[in-house]
Amino acid sequence: MISTAIFINGRVDNSVRTSVSADTESVLEFSAEEETVLPSVGVELPVVWGDLGQKLVSVGAIDRKKFDDLYRERGNFGKGFDELLNGKAESRLKINRENAGYLLNLLWALGLSSKNPVLDEGDMRNPRYGGAERFASTAGWTLALGNPMDHYSAHKFFSLTAEQQALVVKVAKNIYRPCCNNSTYFPDCNHGMAMLGLLQLMASQGVGEREMYKTALAVNSYWFPETYITIASYMKAKGIEWKDVDPKDVLGSDYSSASGYARVSAEAPIRGRQIGGGSGCSVGEGAPASNGGVGCSI
Repeated sequence: MISTAIFINGRVDNSVRTSVSADTESVLEFSAEEETVLPSVGVELPVVWGDLGQKLVSVGAIDRKKFDDLYRERGNFGKGFDELLNGKAESRLKINRENAGYLLNLLWALGLSSKNPVLDEGDMRNPRYGGAERFASTAGWTLALGNPMDHYSAHKFFSLTAEQQALVVKVAKNIYRPCCNNSTYFPDCNHGMAMLGLLQLMASQGVGEREMYKTALAVNSYWFPETYITIASYMKAKGIEWKDVDPKDVLGSDYSSASGYARVSAEAPIRGRQIGGGSGCSVGEGAPASNGGVGCSI
């Protein structure tokens, strides 16, 4: 499954979008199983964001006004959002149920615009797909100044060593997402592009392979809650608690790809319920994807 943007009269069609209530999460009561996969206190990530938000704005990868307006108009401009975009966040990043969609969009901008061989030489540039500009992760990024392709792999935010870049590629090829059958090495949707940005950020700050997988699983769980609650149920039925799963295995194609998750979901004793709203595959959603297996076309 390839995620491509839908064009009508030469423009990306963003007409079908789901509005998300700012208090969706607050009215839900979470079961013990859901709390295990999606801790209400959030998960600290092994990276410091610093002034990357300012840098993304300064080069035009993010249009500050568009980005701010998207959240302020919906009434869910959360605590700490302004610092991530406009300030200098000195503490480690933390993902939780409330900010997962916001971090998704920030990391999407980072992954799209950060200069990296994955974008220059990888599957996104394969001629068989008709050009990198056709994908949901590129055409769908409507919060940039100008054409999003003007920023595609255009800005050098990181100076990765050869070893760090090799690690990014290695891990990217084994991290899948349940909205398609592609790995992060082929970031044709927003979740893939955001994960690519996160991997580069982790590599630049010396995070090792095991910690990368652990972090990626936590982040994917907040972006696709129903999916990973279902996978946790599947694992528990086989005698494996969520805290004991191997993140590398769970993130692989057998579990986290669309086809892998379809198999797991069919066998799981309990399916995760829908948490949050919208598919999360366009900037207008800005919330975690609630349903594993949802396509990423716009």
